Amino acid sequence: MTTPDGASSARRNVQPPPAQASLGAGVVVTDASGRVLLGLDRSGVWELPGGKVEPGESVEEAAVRELAEETSLVADATDVEVLGLVLDSVTSAELTRMTVATVVRGFRGTPAVTEPDKIERWEWTDPDRLPTALFVPSGQVLRMWRPELPVPDGPFHRYAMSRLPR
Repeated sequence: MTTPDGASSARRNVQPPPAQASLGAGVVVTDASGRVLLGLDRSGVWELPGGKVEPGESVEEAAVRELAEETSLVADATDVEVLGLVLDSVTSAELTRMTVATVVRGFRGTPAVTEPDKIERWEWTDPDRLPTALFVPSGQVLRMWRPELPVPDGPFHRYAMSRLPR
């Protein structure tokens, strides 16, 4: 059935489709010397703070929440700059990993291990001396932040965000 303006009068399905992707925020945070914060995962690889964007949460809110949960550093959503989207095509055969690359421009506190079952320690690292054992999605975010970094390129896609005037 259609309405006089040609639109369907049937109710639109508001149920979400089956999950085929995972959305996360990768957080680049630097100290006053320009070093980037990396955590040593219990598996032996280094990674940026970050994690899943929860339903109803903005990417900026997810970035500051994950930063606080994982490192105890406190930032405001207004301190977060969204750099772009990384679409990973290799990490999973069942799920597309989408990571929003973010940079936190200001924070308060000192990094601390808040999830000792996951992270051994946090270290400020010179971006030009990144460890070779780097979590692939973290490497992808770092390449979005600074494309010249010595991080292996891979079969993933980067989409830079352009800022619109507010």
